[in-house]
Amino acid sequence: MFAPASWRDFDVQTMTTYDSTPAPSRPMGREDYKTLSLSALGGTLEFYDFVIFVFFSATLGRLFFPSTLPDWMIQLQTLGIFAAGYLARPLGGIIIAHYGDKLGRKRMFTLSIFLMAAPTLLIGLLPTYEVIGVAAPLLLLAMRVLQGAAIGGEMPGAWVFVSEHVPPRHSGFSVGVLTSGICGGILLGSLIAIAINRSFTQEEIGSYAWRIPFILGGLFGFISVYLRRFLSETPVFKELAAQRALAEEMPVKTVLREHRAACLLTGAYTWSLSTAVVVLILMTPTLLQKMHHIAPATALEANCVGTLMLVLGCGFFGWLADRVGMRLTLLISWGGLALSAYHFFTVLPAGVSYGELVFNYGLMGFFVGAIATMAIVGVRAFPPMIRYSGLSFAYNIAYAIFGGLTPVLTQLWLQKDALAGAHYVALVSVLAMLLAFTSLAAYGWANEHRR
Repeated sequence: MFAPASWRDFDVQTMTTYDSTPAPSRPMGREDYKTLSLSALGGTLEFYDFVIFVFFSATLGRLFFPSTLPDWMIQLQTLGIFAAGYLARPLGGIIIAHYGDKLGRKRMFTLSIFLMAAPTLLIGLLPTYEVIGVAAPLLLLAMRVLQGAAIGGEMPGAWVFVSEHVPPRHSGFSVGVLTSGICGGILLGSLIAIAINRSFTQEEIGSYAWRIPFILGGLFGFISVYLRRFLSETPVFKELAAQRALAEEMPVKTVLREHRAACLLTGAYTWSLSTAVVVLILMTPTLLQKMHHIAPATALEANCVGTLMLVLGCGFFGWLADRVGMRLTLLISWGGLALSAYHFFTVLPAGVSYGELVFNYGLMGFFVGAIATMAIVGVRAFPPMIRYSGLSFAYNIAYAIFGGLTPVLTQLWLQKDALAGAHYVALVSVLAMLLAFTSLAAYGWANEHRR
């Protein structure tokens, strides 16, 4: 059996097998669809566990901090605990990805969802400040850190797992559908939050009903752990192991030494992704209420439509990448996002009807599906033996930086310009479009070497 002298020898000799579209490729079969559906479902449930915190942050603040503190201090500390999940993502991602490249994708893919399910369930069972005092917020912080570490390994791991399972000519579609599933977690969290608020009074929510979405999330997660037992290791990793071509040194060292361009490219697209999601999906409902005096219920309903269209858009742009190529898909998706964002925000000051608001938010949400291209570019930018570590490192570091800075920068910019959200989204969209003209973004690691 072939035993490469180095991982670089292996990559060059096998790039037609793993990354190059001209290689012979079978159609997607039953096992591929099973892998894709179980992975997407797990992504939905795991991301639901991660984001449900934000929908009940006000309630958690009142319950886990002393009532003698001023409201602004409670809000600040609650947001600090929420942010801790983002700060833990890089470390969790690096550790989980390290073992994903060493021991196998499937093991870490299953471990990451367990690490999310357990703390989510425990949050739903935690005693409050009134019961155990200062230990309550400390325990909440610890659970949030574990959630952040888990999501840091889950998302890159899911993208790598699916892309290495399916035929190469369907990898874009598969990664897009998986991203749809992950984004579906936001929609599920929003729907659960609406259901809880409509089914219970504020007193009941503060007393016990706030626990329901966390307990449900934990149970969902453990179901996903069970379902992932039926997934198999990726063919790519199996062949790497069989040919003894696994990374011998710490994979992230190889990434930093020899794949800095791929890291910068993936980090730049992560900036575009985080801006689109944070500004247009997470911040816009509040902006509609405060700046444009739109009723909360109307803003949330429009946001639900936008999030649903985001789910559809991710799948569509993944499919498009397989049909017309990565470069054209990047130009269409990010160009459409910039234009639809400007249209959405520029018509608001003149007043819009309910139907117009929902339609415009849905259109913009569909183009937010451009975020799926980040995952496709990131997966293809790294060679197989350090792919998990490379994508995880670049994605999580960039998301920790830009995911944290974007709300602050946008809020400050809004003080001077009501179109700040559109300007910021347009800025990162233009960056994504310019990067489409690099060979690494358009063709991936293997095909760039072939060229």
